[in-house]
Amino acid sequence: MAVNFGYSISTTRVINFDNCDFNLLHQLEEIVPSYKRCLNCGACTATCSAQQFTKFNIRKIKSLFTSAQYDKLAKELDKCMLCGKCTLVCPRGINLRPAIMNMRKILSNK
Repeated sequence: MAVNFGYSISTTRVINFDNCDFNLLHQLEEIVPSYKRCLNCGACTATCSAQQFTKFNIRKIKSLFTSAQYDKLAKELDKCMLCGKCTLVCPRGINLRPAIMNMRKILSNK
């Protein structure tokens, strides 16, 4: 007899990078070379104005774009207000405004 404890084992969320197409990532890195320097420290997300009003997360955008999960990305990119606070606090000096704008452009041409 099986006992129901009220929970179940969740399925894994594995991303198979062998099947990902990184051409769009390389295209973005050519346009905005500073994008390669990101350490995912979270300073950008902590100061984000859009994050105060929505569930916007710049680190999530970076991980979605880097792992070639473009289906959810366009909706997330539209939440960015392009205020530039993230660029001001970035310890690596990454200019995220052109990165976000070029991600939008690259995805619209996809």
